[in-house]
Amino acid sequence: MAELQAESKPLLGRARSGSGDGDCPQALPTCRSVQVGPAAVASRDLCIDQAVVFIEDAMQYRSISHRMDARSMWLYRCYYSNACQRILNFTIFCILALAFIETPCSLTKSADVRYRSLRWEPPCGLTEGIEGLCLLVFLTDVSVKCFLVGRAQFQRNVWLLAYIVVLAVSLVDWTVSLCLLCQERLRIRRLLRPFFLLQNSSMMKKTLKCIRWSLPEMASVGLLLVVHLCLFTIFGTLLFTVGEEDEHEKKERLTYFQNLLDAFTSLLVLLTTANNPDGSLFLMNLLTAIIYNQFRGYLMKSLQTSLFRRRLGTRAAYEVLCSMTGVGVMPQDFLQVLEKAQLSSSQKQAIMEKVRSLDGVLLSADEFQKIFSEVDRGVVREHPPKPCYQSPLLQSAQFLFGHRYFDYLGNCITLANLVSICVFLVLDVDVAPSDRDNFVLGVLNGVFIMYYLLELLLKVFALGPWGYLSYSENLFDGLVTSALLVLEILTLAVYGFPYRGWKPEMRGLLSLWDMMRLVNILIVFRFLRIIPNMKPMAVVASTILGLVQNLRAFGGILVVVYYVFAILGINLFQGAIVAPGNDSLAHDNGSAPCGSFEQLEYWANNFDDFAAALITLWNVMVVNNWQVFLEAYERYAGRWSLVYFVLWWLVSSVIWVNLFLALLLENFLYRWDPRSHERHLSGMQLTAELIFRDILEEPKEEELMHRLRNHPHVRLCR
Repeated sequence: MAELQAESKPLLGRARSGSGDGDCPQALPTCRSVQVGPAAVASRDLCIDQAVVFIEDAMQYRSISHRMDARSMWLYRCYYSNACQRILNFTIFCILALAFIETPCSLTKSADVRYRSLRWEPPCGLTEGIEGLCLLVFLTDVSVKCFLVGRAQFQRNVWLLAYIVVLAVSLVDWTVSLCLLCQERLRIRRLLRPFFLLQNSSMMKKTLKCIRWSLPEMASVGLLLVVHLCLFTIFGTLLFTVGEEDEHEKKERLTYFQNLLDAFTSLLVLLTTANNPDGSLFLMNLLTAIIYNQFRGYLMKSLQTSLFRRRLGTRAAYEVLCSMTGVGVMPQDFLQVLEKAQLSSSQKQAIMEKVRSLDGVLLSADEFQKIFSEVDRGVVREHPPKPCYQSPLLQSAQFLFGHRYFDYLGNCITLANLVSICVFLVLDVDVAPSDRDNFVLGVLNGVFIMYYLLELLLKVFALGPWGYLSYSENLFDGLVTSALLVLEILTLAVYGFPYRGWKPEMRGLLSLWDMMRLVNILIVFRFLRIIPNMKPMAVVASTILGLVQNLRAFGGILVVVYYVFAILGINLFQGAIVAPGNDSLAHDNGSAPCGSFEQLEYWANNFDDFAAALITLWNVMVVNNWQVFLEAYERYAGRWSLVYFVLWWLVSSVIWVNLFLALLLENFLYRWDPRSHERHLSGMQLTAELIFRDILEEPKEEELMHRLRNHPHVRLCR
């Protein structure tokens, strides 16, 4: 009962125009209703904790619709702490990784059915015990979530309801496995495991929702493709119907247009190849354009929801802190909240510096929100200050070696080293490695490496050790230079200094030419340091690096799709591919037709274990000779296998790859915009929210206050 009273307590309250608490029932005191005594201290601490939770929710784009009493907030912050989230992520990793070691185990010498050794079969109860612990963690996870959101929110949360259903089915199936002593063939829970990964990522859920919203438009283009294929299937079957006297034409017809299904399959394969300009240059690019346009709109809609969550959380924090004064937020209260909040160090530092610059002035709602709006646009990483030298000579040297022209000189030296390597590769193209005279190239490489070391030391002198390491290009350059120095010292220690006719016998693990090759490879790799100095190339490189950061949601969905199709493929096609022999339908290599599964020796592409299934799905996704897989599995497993492979092609090659291209285009276009050059070249981290921030609309005041008034666990009194 006390807990229900604490939940119904008006946690947000302000006095406005003399009517601050007039709308609140007398039995529900506000945070500022108690002015003195221990109760006032407890009330103030409660308000501070509420503001901390609201700000953490805002910065992580989380919903604020959860319990806000003291005990619930403690549990809520523990749940979202780094330790608990790491345990949950590790549990998800463990339950997904079980597919590699449980029956059929992937721990074999080779996936090739001709050379595969006997599989290791885990004892019954080993993987089931690990899985049971994982399910126990998930049971705790869903219990905590259901408690924190409350019964009303739980009944409306589709993901939580699905979480309970999936967990219940998994537990029942796990119990059946133990009762049958792990001898059952079909394990339904293996198909449900990727759900645990999906439900734990808000961005993956948003991306999945965007894909679901985009499916009708994708289906319209897919229907166009189907109509295109069906019409030409009928045309082809009619056109290539020949008389019995035309034996050669009859053979071609029986190969590709024997019946409607074979004709449709042949044209589908042709659609995915570079030999078909209608498919590769028109229809598939049209599909990419439509998916880009539709998905971009739906992604912005999803990001608009994220922006609303951030603004709602910060506004709720403002209302809580403002209830302590009634006229605004005191900077010292705001700083106390920031000290307790679990934010990234860069975000916390930027916000605290902004608040300290206000000199104790009360913050209005607009000023409070403006602080977070500026942080939303990204935090530019500041480099440590350069060392201060008293001597004018050292100051001049510091200016000289810290100037960008010194970097240009280093790039020219690296280019000269690269040219020298190319010259010797051309001159010695017909000379065996053991007969090459490495004297000149060894001397040149030694000289260049000494210059690289000198350049590194001079930059450390000009920028300071921490200043040098604060630049990513310097860190890359320093690592490569250190590796070059170590290799050069090892070469001199093993083979001595260069001399005319320097062709010593092999000593140790590597020959002299192998050592020289490693040095040359690192020198070529070091040439990548020119990328930051060339803006067009820097834009392309930063786009690629930015994709690695922003494609986690897409990558996670791809993992889910791969996992589900791999498990489904194992259940459908395990043991279908059999090594050639007396009891096998497979041809041996000598009698197999040219270009067939057997002649190409694709024996490792099977669904006999999870790892082999992943490789097979990858090969089909890149549509490289995928007609070979279609023909082989149609022959070994039946024609219905075409449904599985075509469905996989649609999901992976058509939908996911085009979604990937859509985000790639948007990321590249944003970075190519001159207005964004300064931001991303200055070290600002680019996120999906930042890409669309200039397009998204700011939530209206009325919308924010309406949502706060209707909060299930927070009452706002005006």
